[in-house]
Amino acid sequence: MRRFLISLVALLAIAVLISYGLWTTHRPIGHYLSDLRIQVALDEGVPADRGNLLGIEPELFPGDYQSLTRLHRKLAAYFEQARAKGLLNAKTVVVLPEHVGTWLWARGEKDELYRANHREEAMQWLALSNPLKFMAALLGAKGENRLEDARLRMKARRMAEDYQELFGGLAREFGVTLVAGSIVLPDPHLENGTLRVGGGALYNSSLVFGSDGTPLGQPQRQLYPGKEERRYIRASGEPLLHVVDTPAGRLGVLIGRDSWYPANYSQLNAQAAQLIAVPAFVSGKGHWSRPWRGYASRSVPEQSNLKPGEVSEGEAWHRLTLTGQPPISTAVAGMSVFMRGQFWDQANEGQSFGTLHGLVNSGNNRRGARLINLWL
Repeated sequence: MRRFLISLVALLAIAVLISYGLWTTHRPIGHYLSDLRIQVALDEGVPADRGNLLGIEPELFPGDYQSLTRLHRKLAAYFEQARAKGLLNAKTVVVLPEHVGTWLWARGEKDELYRANHREEAMQWLALSNPLKFMAALLGAKGENRLEDARLRMKARRMAEDYQELFGGLAREFGVTLVAGSIVLPDPHLENGTLRVGGGALYNSSLVFGSDGTPLGQPQRQLYPGKEERRYIRASGEPLLHVVDTPAGRLGVLIGRDSWYPANYSQLNAQAAQLIAVPAFVSGKGHWSRPWRGYASRSVPEQSNLKPGEVSEGEAWHRLTLTGQPPISTAVAGMSVFMRGQFWDQANEGQSFGTLHGLVNSGNNRRGARLINLWL
């Protein structure tokens, strides 16, 4: 009798494991309605043959990342509307927001993850749906926040492939130079024109794609991650900034808070950068209008006289992002582009703005996705 009970328990355990395994592989993609509209919030300058800087401030939600096809459909709709408004040409440089590629970790998950009410609930579904991948990633995790590291690391190879396929494809499809926001990956680098990952620490990086869909230069790694991000994202060990040639001029990329440091503009000046793209990200409802919390970094520029709490977060971004303000920056134009939308209980805020010949232009702050355009 005892042997029979042991056998029965073993069979039940096997049945449970098989059912669980089948559950993790069942990932149907349901119907999803998404707002594809986008409005022109700023159109500054006069159209000429020098090209333009065009910021696309998308409004994105977890369901947009359920499949690469769905995400392409939404972003391509924004590009199509920009083209219909005469804002795309062979010399256009399009700028997307920080972390637009990072959320690719959510692709191909179960419906429960997209329907979660809170971010931590979504993270639990991620681990439950990918037990082997998650455990393997957790064993190889770096940094202080190993759980966050593992969540980003577990799909890194596919994320890199998706990032290049999606954003390189959009650049080629619409014949533009594309600053593809940023993506967090372990040790990202290019090998023979293909984005690869390694086994090292996570870095927040950005790639620029030419109009033929190929990357221009190596990934630009972020130099100054925020306080919370430093618990799992490493600052670039080599504080080098890359400048690439585009049809509209020489282009440098400063990711997020990297745009707050005058020394970075000195590097770009030395490389004769004419345009500066700033993929940026501000999270938290109402955070844009709350008191600025400071640099949130171990490094504070000696030139800075701005104290935490003196201005709002939005005002701080305007004052510290120094594109086109000589002698600190000799660039003709720059643009900071933020993401809109909401990921579970985490709202994304920020109002994109551009600088042309030293003048800051913000445009209206209506709800929804926005286009921010500067004619060069």
